[in-house]
Amino acid sequence: MKKKWGLFAGLASSVLLLGACGSEEAAPEAAATADGKTEVVFWHAMSGDLETALNNQVDDFNASQDDYEVTPIFQGTYEEALTKFNAVAGSADAPAIMQTFEVGTKYMIDTNKITPVQEFIDKENFDTGVWEENILSYYQVDGKQYSMPFNSSTPVLIYNKDAFKEAGLDAEKAPRTYDELKQAAKALTTDDQTGFTILNYGWFFEQLVAAQGGLYVDNDNGRSGNPTKAVFDGEEGQNAFNLIKDMYDEKTFLNVGQNWDDMRAAFQSGNVAMYLDSSAGVRTVVDNAPFDVGVSYLPVPNESDREGVVIGGASLWMGDGIADETKQGAWEFMKFAASKEAQAKWHVETGYFAINPDAYNEPIVEEVWAEYPQLKVTVDQLSETKTSPATQGALISSFPQSRQSVVNAMESLYQGVSVEDALKRAADETTSTLGQ
Repeated sequence: MKKKWGLFAGLASSVLLLGACGSEEAAPEAAATADGKTEVVFWHAMSGDLETALNNQVDDFNASQDDYEVTPIFQGTYEEALTKFNAVAGSADAPAIMQTFEVGTKYMIDTNKITPVQEFIDKENFDTGVWEENILSYYQVDGKQYSMPFNSSTPVLIYNKDAFKEAGLDAEKAPRTYDELKQAAKALTTDDQTGFTILNYGWFFEQLVAAQGGLYVDNDNGRSGNPTKAVFDGEEGQNAFNLIKDMYDEKTFLNVGQNWDDMRAAFQSGNVAMYLDSSAGVRTVVDNAPFDVGVSYLPVPNESDREGVVIGGASLWMGDGIADETKQGAWEFMKFAASKEAQAKWHVETGYFAINPDAYNEPIVEEVWAEYPQLKVTVDQLSETKTSPATQGALISSFPQSRQSVVNAMESLYQGVSVEDALKRAADETTSTLGQ
């Protein structure tokens, strides 16, 4: 999903206004449904099949108890939903639950108009140890859990097993290093097929840097203090860009632009043999490809460099300025949605990770994994990730603009711009936005 910086910058400029609009009005009353339940409004950005899966979760929760009624309301894209939230944040009109994409994390914290879920974790002495640490850590700052992960995904390498066999490659041994990737791409490239591609999208670059243990910005990716400069143009970023440029120059890399559907169509039609995708798209790719699909870990320069992956997707935030009873209802839904039973259903219906790893032992998951063993690969890669500032991801308010700078840098490689110059420009542009 392409992020719109102009819109996001406008939101960021409103943070100080939000923080200055404190109210001394009496605490609001909880809204009630016709049957006397406390209404919990849930704003989200899920559409299509994902909205169906989300509504299933809500229906299951509403049927499980008699005190709360969650009302899911689609608010458009993440950007559109955030604009609407900005208009009501901190007031009685704010949603009890707000779904926000991962790069909106710092913005949401800086509004001071959300209720960190840590407050309820502490109040109930809730054991978050049952949740996946490598997912939770992205939304933790200074040991405080600000939101609850909901739809979480990571990048994976997807490849055409049939093409591997035709090229004389081991279809059960996908390339895991840059050198192996380059060698496989050469063997797979023919008159009708290109070996490899990456979408021109900043998220994949961030992941390639983090997988090597590299940081995106200084001050531990903005987690030990506000970042002052971008550092992704160092060795790790150069490794990633050199990989792309080398393969493009060798004509083993296909430039598919910025459209996810075009990238997936190129793979499914046999025009490209390997590419990077979101783990959440694995099941759909397997279902639609007319050949055997393999899934493997994100490649790194050398296996010894492997640090892991950064969580993508979105999380659930609790509103502020709303009734305490409404907040309690929001928390009850979050706990329900994070239970192993609900997460098992969520995982098999959407392909997103289960926030509760116990969900993977549920019969419904074991049945689906038997049919789609590729899904287990995505889970294994996440579970083997080392928790560090690199894999926690960067905290910057200007992420959407930075991602566009990286996209521009990636595209400039195809025009002959050097790796060093392309990265430096993107890093300088990112640095100039920090603190805005």
